[in-house]
Amino acid sequence: MYEDWMDKYGYLIELGNDLEELDAKDKNDQNIIKGCQSRVWLVADMKDGKIDFRGESDAVIVKGLVALLLRVVSGRTPKELLENELHFIDDLGLKQHLSPTRSNGLLAMVKQIRLYAVAYSKIAG
Repeated sequence: MYEDWMDKYGYLIELGNDLEELDAKDKNDQNIIKGCQSRVWLVADMKDGKIDFRGESDAVIVKGLVALLLRVVSGRTPKELLENELHFIDDLGLKQHLSPTRSNGLLAMVKQIRLYAVAYSKIAG
């Protein structure tokens, strides 16, 4: 959609600004993503066989990354999340244009999403 990376960063910031804030009770150590330089919280709930993800960050660009990631993964079944690679990260060139710490944080978020999918797939049977 955007060719220029400044425009892409602007779009990420917009996505982050539109992200619904987490309740204060969800901003706890249990929901924090380890491996991110900034603070990122990720919450998952399963309803009707699909996982609903919510998240937030205290950093503007990272909050946009959270919003983008949640748009792709939320509302999927555990099986869908486990069987599909998140190619959009590479397709958008995110890894190449993010700082190493942000890139590592993004990978940590993806890892946590997969862990939730594994846990919920065991619960769902």
